[in-house]
Amino acid sequence: MVGALAIGVIAPGAVAGSVETSADSVLLAQGINPHPVRLTTPPAKPLSAMAQLGRRLFHDANLSGSERMSCASCHDPVHAYGPPGPVSVMVGGPDMHAAGFRAVPSLRYLYRQPAFTIGPDTSSGDNDAAPTLQQQSQQALAHDKVLKTALSPQAASVNLVPQGGIFWDGRADTLQQQASGPLFNPAEMAASTPESVATRIEHAKYAPAFRGLFGPNVFENSKLLMSEAMFAIARYQIEDTSFHPFTSKYDSWLEGKSRLTAAEARGYLAFNDPAKGNCAACHLDKPTQDGLPPLFTDTQYEALGVPRNAAIPANRDAGYYDLGICGRADMRDQVQFCGMFLTPSLRNTATRKVFFHNGAFHTLDEVMDWYVNRDLQPERFYSRDASGQVTQYDDLPAQYRRNVDTADAPFNRHPGDRPALDSREIQDVIAFLRTLTDGYRAGGH
Repeated sequence: MVGALAIGVIAPGAVAGSVETSADSVLLAQGINPHPVRLTTPPAKPLSAMAQLGRRLFHDANLSGSERMSCASCHDPVHAYGPPGPVSVMVGGPDMHAAGFRAVPSLRYLYRQPAFTIGPDTSSGDNDAAPTLQQQSQQALAHDKVLKTALSPQAASVNLVPQGGIFWDGRADTLQQQASGPLFNPAEMAASTPESVATRIEHAKYAPAFRGLFGPNVFENSKLLMSEAMFAIARYQIEDTSFHPFTSKYDSWLEGKSRLTAAEARGYLAFNDPAKGNCAACHLDKPTQDGLPPLFTDTQYEALGVPRNAAIPANRDAGYYDLGICGRADMRDQVQFCGMFLTPSLRNTATRKVFFHNGAFHTLDEVMDWYVNRDLQPERFYSRDASGQVTQYDDLPAQYRRNVDTADAPFNRHPGDRPALDSREIQDVIAFLRTLTDGYRAGGH
């Protein structure tokens, strides 16, 4: 097994692209981190008055049109601020009968999420001279794509690609903007107007806190009131460490305080192997140079060709498609991004019961099976047309299916090829993914 381990996997403290020594391989085979680091995590401090107010708003169902749905209804603290159950989309609206269109993402680990852009960030600091999204999109068209691999994800930094932003399509740049989206979405909290929300806040038990923080006249301007309320929710998510605890077994292992089991260690290696899982190409698992814990996402967007989910009521209309980035009003003409959705963090992924933007899968076994066999056995995952032919990538219109990633492993396989991962390796990767669940205590779980 030691020989299999010496595949050039980057150790957490090593320089990208370095090859492990035989001693490192032996330690990894024993589940020991050969390069422990000291992680810099957000300090636990008492919440500010603003964040305390945000917490009350986050849990207040009376702000919704139905008076039965709060932020926490979909972003359940008990489920890593993700959906509380296995349904593909949540049900909300003014009468709690309106089905959503996308699976609920987790709100954990968004505190370091950058704003949406295309291509590398502007380093000059001259924001007034920064190109528009449309200009960036056209520049991206002129660049050949460099493949992303787990061994050297930084090699793809020359690509001009969508990155950053919040929601599956990146349409919000800040937690403050994100908080207001579900509040007024008619299929979610369905608050009718800012004025109606302001009235409900004015009659809430925490109304005095608003006057104390923002002055006695705060309720005279509903627009200002809403801005302050959404800012308070954002401060809650930034200050409360439950939104970014970094208490997984993997974090403990990074610091040399825990040892991986044999299956977890094998899964870690397969996760990082560009010829196997190649997962770390997008789900970065190394600490930053200044010791920040990995977020297990590169915050970029991919078109994966996830199967159409018949459980979403909107999909009963054969002409309806969720186009991801190019479904946004400001990106509608950028068809090269149709079908692209945000790469989520894999932290706490083992606690989820619904995966991908459309909730097409409900277990990690299903997810990994699809990743490995998507193009080897498409008939297992996709629908058939009237002639009986498999419609691969059936949740995208035919003209956009060319956007689906078929170059990066494990999506570079064809029928008849050997799968990138065998059944045991799949289970090993899942074992490793379970080490990303928060709440671990050394010597136990």
